[in-house]
Amino acid sequence: MNTGREIVFVVARAQDGTIGQNGQVPWKIREDLRHFVALTQGTPMIMGRKTFESLPGLLKGRRHIVLTRDREWRAEGAEVAHSPEQAMDIAGKGTISIIGGAEIYDLFLPCASRIELTEIHEETGGDTKMDAPGPDWREIARQHHPAEGKNPAFSFVTLERST
Repeated sequence: MNTGREIVFVVARAQDGTIGQNGQVPWKIREDLRHFVALTQGTPMIMGRKTFESLPGLLKGRRHIVLTRDREWRAEGAEVAHSPEQAMDIAGKGTISIIGGAEIYDLFLPCASRIELTEIHEETGGDTKMDAPGPDWREIARQHHPAEGKNPAFSFVTLERST
C-alpha cells in the first residue's frame, strides 16, 4: 500500500472495545459527532459497506469510498473499491480518514499514521469490537469530558505511531 500520506483512523471505542451494536454506533454524543465532522471534513473517507449503510445519508464535504468484497454492490454517492490498495488509489493524494468498521480498521492498521480516538468511559457490551491500540502507539493529546445527562464520560485522544 502507498503510505506516502497521512492515514487517520477516526473511531469511537468503549472501554470494553465496543465500536458498534446492531450496525449502529451505540451512543449519540453531540460533541463526538461534531468532532467527527471536524476531523473528516474535506477528506476522502474509506469505510466498509456496513458502515456506509449505517450512515444517515451522504455526509457533505467528504468522499465516500466503500471497500467491499461484493463485486455487484453499488450505492449512489459511493465510490466502490475491492481492495485496500484500490481504495487508497481512488482516494488520491493527501490525508485519508478511515472510519470503520472493525475489519477495515484491521486492514489499514499497518499503514495508519494517527488515531483520533473517542474513548467512551463505559462498558457498552456491543456486538462489534476493536482491540485497543497496541504499544507501537503513543498518546500525544487528551481532552476529557465528564458524564452529562444521558451521555457517558468520554475523552478525545490523539495517538501517533511511535515506531
